[in-house]
Amino acid sequence: MDQFIKGLPKAELHLHIEGTLEPELLFELAERNKVSLPYKSIAEAHKAYQFQDLQSFLDVYYAASNVLLTEQDFFDLTWAYLEKANQQNVRHVEIFFDPQTHTERGVSFDAVITGISRALQEAEKTYNMTTGLILCFLRNLTAESAEQTLQQAIPYLHLIQGVGLDSAEVGNPPSKFVSVFDKARDLGLLTVAHAGEEGPPEYIWEALDLLKVSRIDHGVRCLEDDRLVERLKTDQTPLTVCPLSNIKLHVFDNMEEHPLKRMLEKGLCATINSDDPAYFGGYMNENYLEVAQSLNLNQEHLIQLAKNAFTASFLPLSQKEKLMRELDEYVSNSEPLQNLYKIELRNKTIGRFIKAI
Repeated sequence: MDQFIKGLPKAELHLHIEGTLEPELLFELAERNKVSLPYKSIAEAHKAYQFQDLQSFLDVYYAASNVLLTEQDFFDLTWAYLEKANQQNVRHVEIFFDPQTHTERGVSFDAVITGISRALQEAEKTYNMTTGLILCFLRNLTAESAEQTLQQAIPYLHLIQGVGLDSAEVGNPPSKFVSVFDKARDLGLLTVAHAGEEGPPEYIWEALDLLKVSRIDHGVRCLEDDRLVERLKTDQTPLTVCPLSNIKLHVFDNMEEHPLKRMLEKGLCATINSDDPAYFGGYMNENYLEVAQSLNLNQEHLIQLAKNAFTASFLPLSQKEKLMRELDEYVSNSEPLQNLYKIELRNKTIGRFIKAI
């Protein structure tokens, strides 16, 4: 299963680029930009990446972002993630970025988006990877701040696929941002929103009906509402699920309790993503492997998850079909892996029998 997951073509649709800031790069950028850190060593920073809930994570997350100051910083951050994604056979990525996290500190919008976009363009040339960029509004800030950010983004619309909504969910319902999402759609941007992670199923309804989103980010609490499940199934609304993130933030106590398998069994268009992998202990392959082991998923489940992600992407149909063909070819050529597994299992069984004798 490990080998099958490593080679499986994947798309990642829920990835906060600021959440890929590994402690090693954190220290490198802090030294470059003469920014003091609350940690004495990389090892101490790793230990600090422990959280009780979403807010305690965000406190560390935003503090670490202080080392990101220049266009080169944002390029280096994004490129480090794209290298890892390529190593894990991620064929398409749609990256979230939080401009307000940086512009509120005096960093220019131009430096942020130019650095990120330059890395995405380089990945397309170097790795033949397709990419997209989604601007996220911080829901803990005002709707007026979100509208100011959208105005800043207008000169860069050719670099942006859509807008999203992230940060602290509880107490910040999607309905707070109806106006800015209407304006974003008028500008030709697609819309997504975090909903139903810590927030209730009602937030998912609001994201669908008020923000008119194309995808729900997280959405794991949808199973609390049968009528909502039926709506999501009928419309095949994609859900960008982040398993390791959910466990790290104590949305669920352990992976065995995670609803991903039940979501698939109910016919929902669930996908696997890594969210903020530097903080949550794993990128795409680690998320796939953890759910496969903990939820007893078979290859058919994993193939369906990969297909769901390609279908849910904002790629043109022709590029989706190309990735689907790549996936089908991989699966077709992977049958010997299944036979090797059977042989390995048989040999282990024979070995145990001989040892017993």
